[in-house]
Amino acid sequence: MILRYSSTSPFVRKVTVAAAEMGLADRIAWKNTNAWDPAGDLPGDNPLGKVPTMVLDSGETLYDSRVICEYLDSLHDGEKLLPSDGERRWRTLKLEALADGMMDASVLRLIEEQRRPAEYRWPDWIERQQEKVERGLDVLEQNSERLEERLTIAHVTAACALGYLDFRFSSVAWRENRPRLAAWFEVFAERPSMRETSPKAA
Repeated sequence: MILRYSSTSPFVRKVTVAAAEMGLADRIAWKNTNAWDPAGDLPGDNPLGKVPTMVLDSGETLYDSRVICEYLDSLHDGEKLLPSDGERRWRTLKLEALADGMMDASVLRLIEEQRRPAEYRWPDWIERQQEKVERGLDVLEQNSERLEERLTIAHVTAACALGYLDFRFSSVAWRENRPRLAAWFEVFAERPSMRETSPKAA
């Protein structure tokens, strides 16, 4: 199977960290893809023109990161990152959705600040996206005890969201007043799956 990726996408990092934690990284071939290239062929695999997109050996394609991670989780016999049932499943999916939303908001802010011509930038939009991130950070701080539980896709997604803030928005002092979240991330970021996928500026 082939993963179409960009090395700076937090959603791609989510998939690659999850694959590593599942022991599946060596089963994936990687195809670097510029989703912004108007002449690129990505829309042929994903009509949304986004990464990550996975092309299976059958030719079937999967998107987005949530679907890809759930598919990968079906391929191994180890501890599942997506609990199969019960309250733990819904808590996991809820925190995953929160962290995904934080990454969405961060990417939208980045596009507004760096892709949109300066004369068309909308400060209120940028502030709105950052407010979403701040609220998400507060919820993660309040739920930090859940991040101490057995590894799930929620842990992976939250870590990738925090790592993206450090990568793209280093001026955002998200650790201030969130000591438990900061302490958790300091430990989680040392996992091999995280160290090996640390993004580099394009």
